[in-house]
Amino acid sequence: MELSRRAFTALTGAAALTAALPATAYAQAAPGPGLARADGVRADGATDVRRTVAFDRYSLLVDGRRVPLWSGEVHPFRLPSPSLWRDVLQKMRASGYNAVSVYASWAYHSPAPGRYDFTGVRDLGRFLDLAAEAGLYVIARPGPYINAETDGGGFPGWLAVTSGRARTSDAEYLKYADEWLTAVDAVIAPRLYTNGGGTVVVYQLENEYASYVTSATGRDYMAHLYAKVRADGIDVPLFHNDKGRNGYWVPGSFSTGEESGRYLYAFDGYPSASANPPDWGYFGPGGAKGGSTASPDTPGFLAEFAGGWFDCWGGAVFGGKGYAGSRAERDAAYERRFYLTNLANGIKIHNVYMTFGGTSWGWQPAPVVYTSYDYGAALDEARNLTAKIPPMKQIGSMLASFPDLARLDRAEDTAASSTDVRVYHLADPDRGSHLYFLRNDTSRDATCTLPVTTVAGPLTVPAAGGGLKVAAKDMKVLATNLSLGRRALLYSTAQPMWRATGSVQDLAVLTGRPGDPVEIVLKSRLRPTVTTAGGSAQAVHDADAGTLRINAVLDGLTRLRVEGGDQDVPLLLLLADDTATATLWPRTTDDGALLVSGPALVRDARVDGTTVHLTGDTTAPSDLEVWSPERIRTVLWNRRRVPVTATASGGLAARTRLAGPRALSLPDLTDWRHAPENPEAEPDFDDSDWRVCDLTTTHSTTKVPAGQPAVLFADDYGFHYGDVWYRATVADASGAQSLALTYQAGTLGLLMAWWDGRPLGTHRLPVPTKDQATWSTWSDTATFTVPADLRGEGPHTVAVLVRRMAHEEDGGANDAFKSARGLTAATLDGAPLTWRIQGATAADPVRGPLNTGGLYGERHGWHLPGYPDRTWTPVTLPHTDTRQGVAWYRTAFSLSVDRGTDASLGLTFTDEASRPYRVQIFLNGWNLGQYVNDVGPQHTFVLPNGILDTRGDNTLALAVLSDGTAPAGPPRPALTVLGLAAGGVPVEKVASPAYRRG
Repeated sequence: MELSRRAFTALTGAAALTAALPATAYAQAAPGPGLARADGVRADGATDVRRTVAFDRYSLLVDGRRVPLWSGEVHPFRLPSPSLWRDVLQKMRASGYNAVSVYASWAYHSPAPGRYDFTGVRDLGRFLDLAAEAGLYVIARPGPYINAETDGGGFPGWLAVTSGRARTSDAEYLKYADEWLTAVDAVIAPRLYTNGGGTVVVYQLENEYASYVTSATGRDYMAHLYAKVRADGIDVPLFHNDKGRNGYWVPGSFSTGEESGRYLYAFDGYPSASANPPDWGYFGPGGAKGGSTASPDTPGFLAEFAGGWFDCWGGAVFGGKGYAGSRAERDAAYERRFYLTNLANGIKIHNVYMTFGGTSWGWQPAPVVYTSYDYGAALDEARNLTAKIPPMKQIGSMLASFPDLARLDRAEDTAASSTDVRVYHLADPDRGSHLYFLRNDTSRDATCTLPVTTVAGPLTVPAAGGGLKVAAKDMKVLATNLSLGRRALLYSTAQPMWRATGSVQDLAVLTGRPGDPVEIVLKSRLRPTVTTAGGSAQAVHDADAGTLRINAVLDGLTRLRVEGGDQDVPLLLLLADDTATATLWPRTTDDGALLVSGPALVRDARVDGTTVHLTGDTTAPSDLEVWSPERIRTVLWNRRRVPVTATASGGLAARTRLAGPRALSLPDLTDWRHAPENPEAEPDFDDSDWRVCDLTTTHSTTKVPAGQPAVLFADDYGFHYGDVWYRATVADASGAQSLALTYQAGTLGLLMAWWDGRPLGTHRLPVPTKDQATWSTWSDTATFTVPADLRGEGPHTVAVLVRRMAHEEDGGANDAFKSARGLTAATLDGAPLTWRIQGATAADPVRGPLNTGGLYGERHGWHLPGYPDRTWTPVTLPHTDTRQGVAWYRTAFSLSVDRGTDASLGLTFTDEASRPYRVQIFLNGWNLGQYVNDVGPQHTFVLPNGILDTRGDNTLALAVLSDGTAPAGPPRPALTVLGLAAGGVPVEKVASPAYRRG
């Protein structure tokens, strides 16, 4: 894809504003040799250096211009509907982000060695193209190892049975890692910013690699990866993400061949939300353990910073509240306090993990998480903007609009009048601007004054208005010596958010908390006229000082129009509290800037002459007001002309409100059909084509228990995901007493056993406590008594079903992902048995190898649309079923959602928590999650549009696993509305192949 540089720089704000303070307002510092100032002018006078990505100690330099990256993490593999990727990316761009960080999961793309799939829901190239289209830079993170709470940390299941030591210089491992990199780099390389094909600006070599740091094993491995990706044509700067602040793999710690100055140090951080924000930069302890100070010649780079946290099965991490608890723990005030602290510490590449968490559908989730990966992120799993979006928009827009923030040095310490407020003071050496980051770590609001540096000399602010308020556990930014287009801002106690300049008027937005008193002082030798709309403010002109002081209390959106005085062109100054910010949308287009207020989302904006074209969403009837620094007369909303009236504040307002979405009526889920499963438990089941467990060696990190004649581990027999069955024949059980089955699984694994078709019982691994939330491998022995009436001469049949859950990740680079899954030992009265094993059959070529496991119904297509279930028994839910094993329920339903309505729907289960059963949810053949009724905490599962046909027919299949100790059902699940908007993006149906006999 050939991207217009003009279009991209306009979208991203990379073409920094050239308007600055008047020459008398500040002393301009000369830029360093060969480096660009934030306005894009180089010391050598060049102004248009094309398609280069470099860096210095302050920031990235894209085409010679300083670009702080304000990034959010999104994983396309956690949203299996490619057309919805555009929705998420557009929402990020509208919400102030200028970059997206992207993991690529090796396992997701590779069902077997030498086989790689980048089509359909795996079309990584399409995701990268959509990111560029949305105006987002890309931080590419393709592994080989990603962690990411995915099965095996992103390593494919088949890698678990190879001999090489992963994440080392072991030749066998490198052979496969290179194979993966060759495949994924072939997708990334054509989409680098440097070749004009896309917007990838940095590329990660490894993730949280904290092993072999002082040995040749690690150094050679990192050097190999560096050389490999360079050989694959990746020419943007490379980096490694340090696991915490260790100073591992800084520049110079391994060989980069003939190349120097093209590698960055990055680190991640997930500090406790209840603690004070840490200083990982300018204001920290310094040195190798100090975060960005480990690499003082590269920009501060947080490759991951907590945008939430993951939850474990049972929900112990957030007290059973699930991701609502995560979002409450790391809320908007947390974002301001922690993220602004990072900026104050010189972090210029800042990635929030996660910004959209999504869904770990199929068998993707690592043992430490359940299906939902909502993460408490700013965009929830159903793609809704949450209350965490306004701070991201405020900070991201500020970084993009005020180049003063692109190059900051620590300035002299200063103190607020209240000891409850900590002050971080930074200054731009070129522009003379000063930024004061004020943080209150106490549980009470603080009011203070602050000594500041201005071009008028040292001042104490505010001069009036009752003081500067910093809310409890919150943070804000105070600025001096900034430009608001043609007018110079002496200081503002409201946080700068956005500005634009044009021929008709200048625009500026300042922001803060509702009810905050604010004071803004502009340089103005002559008295201007100030008019106020949508709020109240007092303006005082001081002719002697040559200033205009404005005092107000933030309350919604206050519009101040400053006309005359020293300038002929008016300034529209908008004071927006957090509530107003939620529906305030600064946009930059090819032909100028726009500011829109009212709708729930403005996706895109375009100016054609005097006509403004807007696309976006409304979640309710909404006002619409548009401002531009240029002359505009006509407004179109979603391609329809909107009758508008000129406003006193210099904008255009819709005469009637924009329509919201229509009410949506959802069908009840009825007409269910039921079929019992697990014929594998019956003695006459034909298992002759099952694999005999006859291997005697393994590459697993789990040792084969003493006395076992063969390996029983599922992976060694090619079954890497989902359930596995074992069967054994006992020739003579005359003296049989006790069957002991030792098994190993991820969190919440279980085992069921039958003797001659009679259930022996179910053994379940425990629900993790909060202290056990990150345990990944669990093992135990289930001991069953052989029924007395089924002993005697044989043959007898033993059948065992193991729900293996997921592979452990490999965060310690110790091959933990090779830990065994399935049976590890099995004896009858102490004597081993000979077993056959069966798991998932050939991977679905569209849905992939992680979609299904080894249940009989999965192997025979019971989950697929079009399966002939006419012979199944009609039932009404809730349905009582007390047998041990698996039962299936199928129904069909139709939807007719209005065109132009984005309805995000879910499937909700409600039942008594005492009933122990599990449900695998298949929508149109796609495995969208696992519900565990007696464990939780997840009860609602997102049904992504595209897989869900919102204007057609759908098939829902539920595979219910019950231990037989209590009535299982399930109860009737219900379709629920998780989000509803008029607008959205065009949604393409995801290929969902139907059942084909044979």
